[in-house]
Amino acid sequence: MLDREGFRPNVGIILANARNEVFWGKRIREHSWQFPQGGIKHGETPEQAMYRELREEIGLLPDHVRIVGRTRDWLRYEVPDHWVRREWRGSYRGQKQIWFLLRLIGRDSDISLRATDHPEFDAWRWHDYWVPLDAVIEFKRDVYSQALNELSRLLFRKQDQARCARQAARAGGIELEVSADVGDSQAGTHG
Repeated sequence: MLDREGFRPNVGIILANARNEVFWGKRIREHSWQFPQGGIKHGETPEQAMYRELREEIGLLPDHVRIVGRTRDWLRYEVPDHWVRREWRGSYRGQKQIWFLLRLIGRDSDISLRATDHPEFDAWRWHDYWVPLDAVIEFKRDVYSQALNELSRLLFRKQDQARCARQAARAGGIELEVSADVGDSQAGTHG
């Protein structure tokens, strides 16, 4: 399912533990690491798709996590032509994503990369919040920066914002905005 501009609706998941480290998964049989993500099926809301992808990709159920927030708008990235399947070339441009920030309230042992017959990841680890900016494939880097920046104010206290922005700049060489008032975020926070 593509929109009129050739972008596939998708969700991205930033899963944080109690130390504000984020889940980082290694794509099966590849040496590329990323956050969990996946397409939104026809009739699904972004939140329903997020819970389905969470279960399919890392084996977590809704009672293992708490939604901290989500991005306000769709974030888009274009996929280079050589990464696009031949049959999609000309119509498919990339992905538009709603990103969710989740807090793991379960245990690390609840994570299962073999929850389905078609696993996405074959390894995982916890990373400092900003490390993925330096490690993700180039064409996704701007979207990761936007999502991490927008959602960081929901995890870190105001006094931590400048330190986090410096870490992000070192990790990805990307300039980030730092909110002067963390409390004014309207990033769709949930209870």
